[in-house]
Amino acid sequence: MKTVQIVKELEAAVEQLGLRVRREKGNFRGGYCVRNEEEFLMLNRVHPPEVHLAVLADALKTMDVDSVYLRPLVRQALEDAWARNDVIDIKAEDAD
Repeated sequence: MKTVQIVKELEAAVEQLGLRVRREKGNFRGGYCVRNEEEFLMLNRVHPPEVHLAVLADALKTMDVDSVYLRPLVRQALEDAWARNDVIDIKAEDAD
C-alpha cells in the first residue's frame, strides 16, 4: 500500500476520533494545534507523505485508536511508525 493511501486512511481515523485535519502551507512541521479554542491537526501541504505519516502517528499516540477500524496494513504502518518513534526534522528552509 502506498504511503499516500495510508496517510488518507489515518486522516480519516483522526477525523472519526473528533479532530479536524487541516492542510496548509507554511514554515511549520505540523501536529496538534489549538486556535481560538478550536482543536485540529495541522499538516504542512509542502511536506512529503512520509512526514504526514509521522505527524499523524504522533497525534494518534494519544488517541483511542482501538475505537476506529484501521485496515491491517494501515495499522501495521502506524505501529511501525510508533516503533521507530518517527520524528522527521524539517528545517525552516525546506518549507520555503
